[in-house]
Amino acid sequence: MKKTTAAMLLAGALACAPVYGQQTEGNIERAKTKISMCIGCHGIPEYRTAFPHVYRVPLIAGQHPQYIAGALRAYKNGDRSHPSMVGIAKTLTDEDIADLAAFYGQQQK
Repeated sequence: MKKTTAAMLLAGALACAPVYGQQTEGNIERAKTKISMCIGCHGIPEYRTAFPHVYRVPLIAGQHPQYIAGALRAYKNGDRSHPSMVGIAKTLTDEDIADLAAFYGQQQK
């Protein structure tokens, strides 16, 4: 009886737990209130920045949402090291990341 009860409790807990690697679904409308931090660099064709060195900033419109979300998470956890992006990404919640990825993923290049 105890094994059955324990097994049922474990099965119930696992059923309620989020699936490993499951991502929050992004909301495009919510993202519209969050994109101001992105468009200043990633919304200007051929934009170049001089910090920390001169390089061309990529346009992110039309980029695959999972790529955008993965890149933002990598900046947030330190796997990517661009100082401006790290600073921005550290302020983002999982919901923010999902929303921004969904928004830019549906944009036209």
